[in-house]
Amino acid sequence: MKTKYVIGVDIGTTSAKSVLYAKDGTVIANHGIEYPLYSPTPETAEQNPAEIFSAVLNTVKRTMQVSNVDPNDILCVSFSSAMHSVIAVDEEGNPLTECITWADNRSSDWAEKIKTEMNGHEIYLRTGTPIHPMAPLAKLVWLRNEYSELFSKTYKFISIKEYIFYKLFGKYVIDYSIASSNGLFNIYTLSWDEEALKVAGVTPDQLSEPVPTTYQLTGLDENYAKEMNLLPSTPFVVGAGDGVLSNLGVDAIEPGVVAVTIGTSGAIRAVSDKPITDPKGRIFCYALTENHWVIGGPVNNGGMIFRWARDQLGEVEAAAAKRLGKDPYDVLTEIADRVTPGADGLLFHPYLAGERAPLWDSNARGSFFGLGMHHKKEHMIRAVLEGVIFNLYTVLLALEELIGEPKKIHATGGFARSELWRQMMADIFNQDVYIPESFESSCLGAAILGLYSLGEVESLNVVSDMVGATFHHTPNSEHVAIYEDLTPIYISVSRQLQQEYESIAAFQKKWV
Repeated sequence: MKTKYVIGVDIGTTSAKSVLYAKDGTVIANHGIEYPLYSPTPETAEQNPAEIFSAVLNTVKRTMQVSNVDPNDILCVSFSSAMHSVIAVDEEGNPLTECITWADNRSSDWAEKIKTEMNGHEIYLRTGTPIHPMAPLAKLVWLRNEYSELFSKTYKFISIKEYIFYKLFGKYVIDYSIASSNGLFNIYTLSWDEEALKVAGVTPDQLSEPVPTTYQLTGLDENYAKEMNLLPSTPFVVGAGDGVLSNLGVDAIEPGVVAVTIGTSGAIRAVSDKPITDPKGRIFCYALTENHWVIGGPVNNGGMIFRWARDQLGEVEAAAAKRLGKDPYDVLTEIADRVTPGADGLLFHPYLAGERAPLWDSNARGSFFGLGMHHKKEHMIRAVLEGVIFNLYTVLLALEELIGEPKKIHATGGFARSELWRQMMADIFNQDVYIPESFESSCLGAAILGLYSLGEVESLNVVSDMVGATFHHTPNSEHVAIYEDLTPIYISVSRQLQQEYESIAAFQKKWV
């Protein structure tokens, strides 16, 4: 029987990636194209929609060229996308704004007003999206109040994935997953939430049509089909958000299996068969399918904190590593490994970019706590690494209140290259940690969802046959005891400093 293939595309925050898989999950070819994130001010994080569209076209084109696969053998192209983006477009679909990304904080004051003055918590309980500047709900309130002329000229407010599908097919659709991450969509009725729309000042006509994540679009624009070396009849599956598809791609969709990702940022996610929201507002709830709901929390501060430590604390070591042909991160982890767990009583709160879960506070700031004369640079580097894991652990504790203690942790992302960092996670979480052997998990998740949409596989659980494990770490009981003593101190410090976070952020906005 002739081999059939599927392409998984991920429209990420920093790049677009395409992976061509055989139907059994074997990687045949892949290609990625980076694009810039524009930050003219500390609060701004935008991208150019045209640059991203071009990257998507060219990454699919290049993947097809490298694979030399017959376009007739492509079953479908299925999509993953970063969540929370907003683009205002006119009636011809032309952008009136750049793509305002999840990392944009300009709506922070309005997010706070939604929380305190506009029934924000009740809206969260129905929509599953915490009230935060990342959410399109907050972005729309900000645009309506501060850019009223632009707002009134807008035909539709869409995400980057909707923009790309409109360009390819001339139709505005939004999958339940992306919709469930914008703070405007009722996850219990699978429809736009009336109160949220009223707060945002938009009507359903100004948004796209919500569709299941398995929804297929056909009739691809012939010019774009030719450019990507695909047939115009190739089905495109709308797919889901990158985080929920990553859970699928690392085989973390069974009850009790928790996925932890540390890339530039980070997240903890588990799957439920029904929507769940948190009375304390700490976690999100986004759709994978109508019967798979991903709950968890994203953190702003993941691997980029290690990069900050390399640049600010490890400049000498990084230069030495370069001369020796070594990875500077390996050199720094070797230094950190000389220090006992707990960094001799030094804690680091990694809120250098504000924080989403568990604080949901864009004003949060980083700090070393417990610093004494006995501490050296290596203590600070270890405390930085531990601080990222401690922060993720506090998100897991919130998640455990809703779903119970996890049975298994699947961890992925750039951090997994470090044996020390992987072991820290096992020790701080006091859980066995498995590192799945998964290449581009969001692309794989999209591909499996596409196959499921076409009826080519009976269940999403086929992922378990496609993903192995490369590492397995068990907790060290001595280390666990140390971290159990430090965890309540870590949590208490961040809670005690909430007012101070607001004050220092105000100072920085005024004087820095």
